[in-house]
Amino acid sequence: MASEPRPGAPASVAATYFAATRPAFLSVTLAGSLIGLAAAHADGVAFEGMRAVVTILFALLAHAGANVINDYHDAVSGTDAANVDRIFPFTGGSRFIQNGVLTVRATAMFGYALLGLVVPAGLWLVTQSGAELIGIGLAGLGLAWAYSAPPLKLASRGIGEAAVAAGWLLVVVGADYVQRGAFAWTPLAAGLSFALLVANLLYINQFPDHAADAAAGKCTLVVRLGADTAKWGYFGIALVAYGWLMLQVGRNNLPQACAAAALTLVLSLHAARMLREHASEPRALAPAIKLTIAAANLHGLVLAATLAFGTRS
Repeated sequence: MASEPRPGAPASVAATYFAATRPAFLSVTLAGSLIGLAAAHADGVAFEGMRAVVTILFALLAHAGANVINDYHDAVSGTDAANVDRIFPFTGGSRFIQNGVLTVRATAMFGYALLGLVVPAGLWLVTQSGAELIGIGLAGLGLAWAYSAPPLKLASRGIGEAAVAAGWLLVVVGADYVQRGAFAWTPLAAGLSFALLVANLLYINQFPDHAADAAAGKCTLVVRLGADTAKWGYFGIALVAYGWLMLQVGRNNLPQACAAAALTLVLSLHAARMLREHASEPRALAPAIKLTIAAANLHGLVLAATLAFGTRS
């Protein structure tokens, strides 16, 4: 496991702030963006390179800002400070505030500055694609803020998984829209299974954190259901994700080659088995979390590749 950040570590200011965004988790946003770009290509839309680059940067900044803001609000609520069962670097936050590397105020300013930087990039993309992108962007920024910030605090109301699934589906739809300049079914058909697997990553991360979350009044879905009942939810989310993918391939809404993304079911089922056996043993869940990360990322990359190079029958 990686070691937690500590004050005085030999790192530049830029490197410190970059690490505070939890960059290892940004890969799912890159994968989601690639799915959206590939969905437009699969429908015969001409590829616009500059738009694609700005789209990816725009999405990564939004995700980074959401991560930092979540750290800020979890510090204010006390849930990260109380989290003795965390599995770093996967759960329990970045630890930059708790270990004295960054102040609460500096973290808040950094997080909202990152979200602020998204605005000019988004406005430029609007001029290149269409006004409907404003709605997608506002919805995405709203979810990034509302996930952990009061008064909505969606994660604390047990609907964090739904917010995450919606957020990453917006990444796919938005990336497609920037290329296409219109809405279409293909990014929805391709993006939902991926978005649900990203939601499962959030879901499994709540198991090591559930005691601290409960103590701080953060009533996540795992806290509300209890670990022994909630462990079945992971399996259910995975089944819906893979079932959706196969349904869309079967209806020829996606190229037949996209069925290859269903092979990541092996990873998800292995993680589900581990979670079923160790739901109340936080320290034993690190392998299951790693498998969940791998399933989401590989699923997204395979979808993007098969959309880009596959053909509908």
